[in-house]
Order: sequence, then structure tokens, then C-alpha cells
Amino acid sequence: MTVPAPVREQDAAQEFALLTETVLGPYLDSLGQLHRVLCPRQVLGVRIALLASRWLDVPFPQTDKRTLILPEIDGCFADGLSVVSGCSIGHRTLRLVDHGKIAATVVDTRERRAIRVWPKPSVRIAACAYAEGESRRWHAQRLGYARMPDTELLFVRSVELPGEAEALLRPWHTRTTCIRCGEEIFNARQLVVAGGDVCRACAWDGDGDAAER
Repeated sequence: MTVPAPVREQDAAQEFALLTETVLGPYLDSLGQLHRVLCPRQVLGVRIALLASRWLDVPFPQTDKRTLILPEIDGCFADGLSVVSGCSIGHRTLRLVDHGKIAATVVDTRERRAIRVWPKPSVRIAACAYAEGESRRWHAQRLGYARMPDTELLFVRSVELPGEAEALLRPWHTRTTCIRCGEEIFNARQLVVAGGDVCRACAWDGDGDAAER
């Protein structure tokens, strides 16, 4: 990820003022508590969460566990999603599916619907048109991402309910013991091997091949 060049305090204040006038405005303080510098990936996380909320007609930030989010990369992007949605690992409403992509699948568990949202491939260049007067590319991308219309910034499509979401929907209070290592397994994450419950770490042999199920 490109690192921004140092900016003067006056320039930073001017940039912050411009960002407060965008859809990012209500989330800047919360984002600032997580990261010293607001980066373009955080902006994309915010924009994707906001679009998903409207597309699925689910309220954000949520006060229950109706919505699940599966980001495909960790770091700043996931924090942007979380700040808007209220979804988190601790609440079992956010789970990383690490494909190394700036994308997220958002699931409405009540209606059993899911969408995947990701940025258009040309947004780095297109964003600069929405940051007139900003010659620094990183800063122009950040402001542009905050200003661009959804239709120019993001792709969205309906998808089947992902298997990772199904795992989060399982009863959280279940518990069993792995017959190989003796450690407890929660949240119905065990596999059945030769008729016994086995944890996922033990369910693979030393050569990296799946054990017989």
C-alpha cells in the first residue's frame, strides 16, 4: 500500500475539513480512534458498508446480530466496515475470509440474503477527478473515494449465502472435545472423523492432506 508523504498541519486541517463534508463526516472521529492516519482503504470500507446497508435495507450501526460481514482482507479496510456497521469479531458478526481483496460479502440473516461489494478496477484514476486541486495521488484517492457516486466507485451483486456465514449462524454455546488432542471445540467447528469429533487442526495429517472423514 502506498504511504502518503508528510503534510503540514495546516494542510491536514484543510483535508479533514473537506472530508467532513462527505459521507465520511459522521465516522471520522471513530476512525481516528483506530488509526492515526485515515487511509483510502478505510474510506472504501465505509463506502461499502453504507452501500450494503441501503442495498439490503438493514440499519447500521446495528444493535443486534442481524447482519454479518465477511471482508476479504484485514487491516484498515475491515475497520472501515466495522465502524459503520457495528459488526465485529467479538460479536461474531464479522469474519475474515482472506483472499487479499478489497471486497466484502454482507449477509442479512433475517431475510437470508447476501451481496458482495467491491471497488471498480479503475477507481484509483477516476477518484482523482473528484479531488480537484489535489496533486498528491494518495490524498486525491482518499478524497475522491469519499466523494464519488456509488455507481462510479463500486460493483455490487447478489450472491448465495457463503459457507463462512453459515458457520457464524450455528449455535455459539455448543462444546465438544477433540478425540486426538483433547482440547475443547466451541461453536460447532468440529469435524467428524471415523465417528469421532476432531478439531480442524488435527483433521489434517502431517503432509497437509485432509484426514479421512
